Amino acid sequence: MNTYVSKLFGLEGKVAVLTGAGGYLIGEFSRAFAKAGVSVVVADLRQDDTEKVVEQIKSDGGTAIPHVLDVHEKSQFKCTLDAAVDTYGQVDVLVNGAGINAPTPFLDIPAEEWDEVLTVQLRGTMFGCQVFGEYMLERGAGSILNISSASAGPPLSKAFTYSVAKAGIKNLTQNLAREWGESGVRVNALRPGFFPTDWSKKNFLSKERTDAILGHTPMNRFGHPAELVGAVLWVNSDAAGFVTGSEIAVDGGFSCMTI
Repeated sequence: MNTYVSKLFGLEGKVAVLTGAGGYLIGEFSRAFAKAGVSVVVADLRQDDTEKVVEQIKSDGGTAIPHVLDVHEKSQFKCTLDAAVDTYGQVDVLVNGAGINAPTPFLDIPAEEWDEVLTVQLRGTMFGCQVFGEYMLERGAGSILNISSASAGPPLSKAFTYSVAKAGIKNLTQNLAREWGESGVRVNALRPGFFPTDWSKKNFLSKERTDAILGHTPMNRFGHPAELVGAVLWVNSDAAGFVTGSEIAVDGGFSCMTI
């Protein structure tokens, strides 16, 4: 790689913790960080999934450890931070990626489902920002990337609770960027467009809905997880040193479409 580009965007030697890292998108980010020379903590509630991602990273010559994390509990974030520091000596990057969704019609949403989606998405992100943010503030350096969504506003149909949670994550990201602007700690959000999983295809993507989404996406297709990687690596690199409080859209033009 060109030396200038490597120095500008290089992440080698940094340490990243990713929550929800056993999943479709965050697993891709975990593998990408490792390929960039980052030591990765793959954190997720599902132990089998964390171990699978770590095995993939190691088979490609990368460095990673698995860690079981239940985002319902703040204490578990502290354990994850301790594990990262004990293993690698520091944490430079946090990606708050844990999340769930539900397609329940609004009038039928039970309180338990509403609370669970908000807890995993929004409270989990808040806990991550609290625990790792405090650590980074003490160090005077760090980058936090939260996961927003095309549904953060205007909201998408069928994803009522999810949309509320993502709007909250966007607001929290901007609030913390304002609070920590002079601290050396940057807080940004990634705003993916449509990158369907098998679950979302089954629960959200009827032919009519797919046609509506693609008709509102200038590139007229869904995204591939690898197409998010460039933005993720860039925003956590020193090249983005003046970027904080941003919601970075990678959506095929969905957010700019009108008529």
